[in-house]
Amino acid sequence: MAADSQMAKPSTSKLRLTTFLLPIWRLSALALIVFLVHAHRTKLAIESGQPVTAAEVRAYYPAARDLKLDEDKFGLDVLDASGQELGYVLRTSPVCNRITGYSGPTDTLIAFSPDWKVLGVRIRGSADTITHVADISNDPTFLKTWDGMARKDVAVMDVQKAGIEGVSGATLTSMAVAYGIIARAKAERGQSVVPPQPMRFGMRDAGLLAVLATALLIAFTPARGRKWLRRLFQATVIGYVGFINGDLLAQSLMHGWTISGTAWRMAPGAALMLAAALLVPWTTRRPLYCQYLCPHGAAQELLDRISPKQLRIHLHPALTRGLHWLPFLLLALALGVTMLVLPLDLAGIEPFDAYLLRSAGWATLTIAGLGLLASLFVPMAYCKFGCPTGAVFEFLRSHGRNDSFGKRDVAAAFLVLWTGALMWQHETIWRWIAGV
Repeated sequence: MAADSQMAKPSTSKLRLTTFLLPIWRLSALALIVFLVHAHRTKLAIESGQPVTAAEVRAYYPAARDLKLDEDKFGLDVLDASGQELGYVLRTSPVCNRITGYSGPTDTLIAFSPDWKVLGVRIRGSADTITHVADISNDPTFLKTWDGMARKDVAVMDVQKAGIEGVSGATLTSMAVAYGIIARAKAERGQSVVPPQPMRFGMRDAGLLAVLATALLIAFTPARGRKWLRRLFQATVIGYVGFINGDLLAQSLMHGWTISGTAWRMAPGAALMLAAALLVPWTTRRPLYCQYLCPHGAAQELLDRISPKQLRIHLHPALTRGLHWLPFLLLALALGVTMLVLPLDLAGIEPFDAYLLRSAGWATLTIAGLGLLASLFVPMAYCKFGCPTGAVFEFLRSHGRNDSFGKRDVAAAFLVLWTGALMWQHETIWRWIAGV
């Protein structure tokens, strides 16, 4: 008996060490990827610069032939062929890069007439979601809000008093554009430091926090055993979080915040939801977001309840094992797009923007439709075999004493190495792409 007890001790010690080290490794792996992506994209932003050209401003100054840098205010005098000043232009980047929308800052051009009236405003580029930026550019009125305003009036403009509510379907992005324009006008008038982006806590944030609090209550109390409450909450998540609020966690959001920083001032509700989605499974083993807060997961679970049993199919074990790697391959794709700055909208590799019906693209709608259809035959098919965002949360999730180093840890190690390789060989890869 004593010998058996002595043999058991190393096993118990090893189990405790594994239980302690695995969560640390997983959080560290995610943090390292975030650090590499942020550092790489910051370096690219500094090096690229994207200077304004004379051709770019001719929509406002047809006779423009040259631009002269105003080194004191980082603006540009617009000159004609004879050197005559036609006006003055400002860009919000990099001065206002701390002002972020849904997933990153937007570089906006502001053109002034010689008497310092706004001739026009247009978006030059953005780290935000492609579809949201397109919604703003295509809106017939939003970017014309400042037309004709004097520079001093732009600088003292109050967004709320002016009644600026943003573009439907791209509210966070458009409001960040508005705050950026105002902040840039303030800086141009002599303020050396752009004022911090104001905290914006609205009804959508309060609604998200209410849903998050309810999810925590259900997850950590006996209420989770009440089926009627579970079904009612799932319907609320689909209707409110999905179709009404629209602040779903996705790769487009997470990669944007990795590059530019979490938009906790602009979207405090979404920022707290992301924090809970990462930390709750890491510390408590409960898959909070995937099980309780994801509209697409809730829709699949409800479909599973009403799907006839005759439709169910059983996948071959080898196919099941292969499909389990798909989310990690999609994560590798998302990292490749982000590190190489490829022109692919990451919203198109997941179904979540489908709930934003006005701005959903065909790729998103197709993935959403196929995922829901597949769940009629294989319960929770998309969650199990297709969701890269869910794979991030599941990777961090602890399984307590039953935890061990497994396939997800191998995949995470590969993603760390993949991110490092993309950073190290960025120029070589781009030369190869250009050659192809």
